[in-house]
Amino acid sequence: MTFFSLILALLLERWRCGAERNRAIALFLSLADSLERYFNTGVRRHGVAAWVAAVVPISILCGWIYFLLYGIHPAFGWCWNIVVLYFTTSFRPLSYSLTEITEALKTGDVFLARELVTGWHGLQADGLGSRDISRVAIETGLVRAHRHLFGVIVCFALLPGPIGAVMYRQAELLNERWGGRPDAFGDFAAKAFEIIDWLPARATALSFAIAGNFEDAMYCWRAQAGSWADRNQGIILASGAGALGVCLGDSLREAGGSYYRPEVGIGDEADLDFLQSAIGLIWRALVVWLFLLLLLEMAGLIA
Repeated sequence: MTFFSLILALLLERWRCGAERNRAIALFLSLADSLERYFNTGVRRHGVAAWVAAVVPISILCGWIYFLLYGIHPAFGWCWNIVVLYFTTSFRPLSYSLTEITEALKTGDVFLARELVTGWHGLQADGLGSRDISRVAIETGLVRAHRHLFGVIVCFALLPGPIGAVMYRQAELLNERWGGRPDAFGDFAAKAFEIIDWLPARATALSFAIAGNFEDAMYCWRAQAGSWADRNQGIILASGAGALGVCLGDSLREAGGSYYRPEVGIGDEADLDFLQSAIGLIWRALVVWLFLLLLLEMAGLIA
């Protein structure tokens, strides 16, 4: 019942404000911080132990609850899947944030758009113009659409019950929290998420290609994705940029100066029109996923 679980989880998210999900994420990150204080000695194997302690028990518990409820009645297991998807996916905030930035740029309020990008992306956007804001918003939107929605869907469909969705979301949060650190503690968190995200990233990139310009998306994927240090992220951005016909990447200014990022995509520079097109691409990719899941459900019923 993957298709119907996802549909109802998305509808529940539209109805609820998401405060419960935010509290759950904050609670998990608090657990991660506690484990870091206990385990972090700068040694990689202690990072492995902390990651396992954070991810495995919760994943097993969610899976155990699912099979327990499913054993009582399949409808109970289905309801649990809906609850887990509600807590592990996050589509409404993504759509809302992109729409807010779009509306600010439409009215010419660059200062508001900068504030929105700063709060959403986390960079200092004081010197960004309209085109830079559009470029950053498109990049962040594509990556977050993958990590907060499409990647969760792939893992949810692949593993029994909600185990895959829970594991993916935890791995993503720990990668954000612990990855990229100067010591070796976060090495495993980054590597584990890279491995877990290998298939979901390529599935998301393919859905962007199907929902946009397929030929250009596949070309950019093959020719440009490898230039990014984060290969999975490079695949998503290259495919999304090719599907939109826009150039992304390139230099980006932050508080500490500017840093160069490889350019991906083909076509014109990002602007408001492309930002609106990116919102449409994400919605179409979601429709692609829903259609695929519906076909799988129908095939399962026929078999």
